[in-house]
Amino acid sequence: MATVEEHIVTSRDFLARAEQYVVEEDLLQASEKGWGAAAHMVKGLAKRKRWQHGGHRALNVAVNRLAREAGDDQLNVLFSVAASLHANFYEDWMPQGMVSANLAQVRQFLDRLEGMA
Repeated sequence: MATVEEHIVTSRDFLARAEQYVVEEDLLQASEKGWGAAAHMVKGLAKRKRWQHGGHRALNVAVNRLAREAGDDQLNVLFSVAASLHANFYEDWMPQGMVSANLAQVRQFLDRLEGMA
């Protein structure tokens, strides 16, 4: 099992890879790594707080709890953006500019959550 710190490092690594995949025009991999970056950051914080974090529902519940704790409803919105990247991995409907913009939102999400770590 990954430690809290390993989840955070993985999160940042995945975001860097996602941004590189955009440059390489591999939007499916960029999308999935963007989702993975968000999910791993949530997993790390949820693990630290001893909250459930296995599966999409548990991740969403954890984000909602974090948003309430921080008084930052934008966390829910930013996590939804990351979830749309996950959907794009399967559906391939997002143009490159949209993937890039969504990854910028994921970066914002990570920055906010890392500040809570």
